[in-house]
Amino acid sequence: MQFAYHAGMCNPAFYLELAKAAEAAGYDSFTLPDSIFYPQQADTKYPYNADGSREFLDGVPFLEPFSAVPWMAGVTTKLKFSTSVMKLPIRNPVLVAKSLTSIAVMTNNRFMLGAGISPWKEDFDICGQPWEGRGKRLDEMIHIIRGLMGGDYFGYQGEFYQFAPVKMCPVPTQPIPILVGGHADVALKRAARLGDGWISAGSTLEDLTAMIGKLNVLRQECGRSHLPFHIQAGGVDAYTLDGIRRLEDLGVTEVVVAFRNTYAGGPDNRTLESMLAELNGYAENVIHKCRA
Repeated sequence: MQFAYHAGMCNPAFYLELAKAAEAAGYDSFTLPDSIFYPQQADTKYPYNADGSREFLDGVPFLEPFSAVPWMAGVTTKLKFSTSVMKLPIRNPVLVAKSLTSIAVMTNNRFMLGAGISPWKEDFDICGQPWEGRGKRLDEMIHIIRGLMGGDYFGYQGEFYQFAPVKMCPVPTQPIPILVGGHADVALKRAARLGDGWISAGSTLEDLTAMIGKLNVLRQECGRSHLPFHIQAGGVDAYTLDGIRRLEDLGVTEVVVAFRNTYAGGPDNRTLESMLAELNGYAENVIHKCRA
């Protein structure tokens, strides 16, 4: 089992020390969320909490992941980084591919792209991207990103994106793994068809069991069950040795842990010292014992 640390949109001044501590404690990766802005007025509901409210995100600090990852990678040597998840369809795929290839080169292949669709229509509006067709655009973006990472001339003629062959340089020596996020059936199908893995957003064990079961069937139907598939998941079972074993039995390959329920809202009064204590305490009581 691998272990990922999620800082939960903490004080950005803490990130470097947290990254160094996570690496020293034996975590495999550090995950970062993605959000560009918070709208003053919006009708969109948030799909990953009970009542659809999103006030818990008002005033919460988000660092842009493509900027933050090289910053943290510069003070670490082994720790990997990932996004949970990057809102791809609000962005331009060629620019995303350039950022990704640059990050992978600078970090010596220590980056995984967690990709998904923003649930907020306002994200699309302010970035000048259509809300309609967002799922199909994500599919095309994944193809484009993979094509441009190859280092050869690559062109694309799709329903939404078309461009003549171009070449990017430099490109990483290894393909960047693309993990698809989302709980809806369409997201699971996308992960099975196109993903190198899947990310769960804090599901219960019962829901996680059902979704991973669907994924296994879908991957077999797509003829991709023989390929490696990385599953990031958290939830209450991520914090005990017995829970880790249950997740491992389900097929989870990387446990994501965070020590604050961001959905609850309210001010984040954690200090760097308290966060380091949580991070190190989990490593001592769970990670090291799992690997003993």
